[in-house]
Amino acid sequence: MKNDKYGIVSIGSATRDVFIASDQIQSIASDKFKTGAGLCFGLGSKAEIKKIVFTAGGGGTNAAVTFARQGLKTAFVGVVGRDLNGKEIEAELKREGIDPHLQEHDDDFTAYSVILVHPNGERSILSYKGEGYHFDVNKIDFDALETDWLFLDSLGGHFEILKKSIEWAASKGIKIATNPGSKELEHGLAKLAPLLKKLNIVITNQEEAAGLTGLDYKDEGAIFKKMDELIDGIFVMTKGHDGVAVSDGKTIYHAGVPDSPIVERAGAGDAFSSGFIVEYAHSGDIVKAIQFATANASSVVTQYGAKAGILKKDDWGPWPLVNVEISTLTR
Repeated sequence: MKNDKYGIVSIGSATRDVFIASDQIQSIASDKFKTGAGLCFGLGSKAEIKKIVFTAGGGGTNAAVTFARQGLKTAFVGVVGRDLNGKEIEAELKREGIDPHLQEHDDDFTAYSVILVHPNGERSILSYKGEGYHFDVNKIDFDALETDWLFLDSLGGHFEILKKSIEWAASKGIKIATNPGSKELEHGLAKLAPLLKKLNIVITNQEEAAGLTGLDYKDEGAIFKKMDELIDGIFVMTKGHDGVAVSDGKTIYHAGVPDSPIVERAGAGDAFSSGFIVEYAHSGDIVKAIQFATANASSVVTQYGAKAGILKKDDWGPWPLVNVEISTLTR
């Protein structure tokens, strides 16, 4: 008998991405930019492109590729336009062995991103959301998504998709993991708290966690105390160059990042979150999940595009596994 049950279903964003690298891109420090620096070209000039890569993107599809390459039967749920870029996304998912459950709309074009890559690997992204604004919860066929795990990525702020997906999965005993986007977190703690209690794994970066809890960015202990109160599962907080901290409510785990080469950083966060989830789904071991997540992210940043470097089954990359420090939580 054919087994139609998925190991994991990824619901989230799908985009057509073009990566553009040029040695003529400059970084200019200025307080006119939110981050304190901007990527710049000479006004009126023509810059030569060193490298150009077209690929499917979006956190939902990036995560789905990690899941599939690690051996989980995987489905992806998202929205595209009825256009060539939408067809390219569907074809790429199928090539990876992922079942696409795509909403195709005529309202707009498939979401599109232009990633400008500085010679040092940093990047800025021009993002066109397009059909992402028209993701319709009523067009998701949950009955066709029998699964062990559900992963929720950025949903473009569509709260009803977030709410219904979590409530559906919880009612079916499906394990739920999320790496929410900024638009989801903007709904605020009062609205999100009842949903957070139903989640098995929550992954954010440190800035997002501080914003959600209303606590000082630097007060890691207070952030973890609050997040452990909000969720009964595992909380993963990425810290950029400082690595990651993870709590299961009883124990806290810390790890750094390996000294690996960087071509460009797009997709590193998606690779980490999906790597953590898939290894935890396989082994139930937080240390191994941190190590594989770090290896997956380290591999992704060595190539252009968010998917080219995603590790395949039984490949943990060429770098030594990161050391994970473990300590008992004290309150």
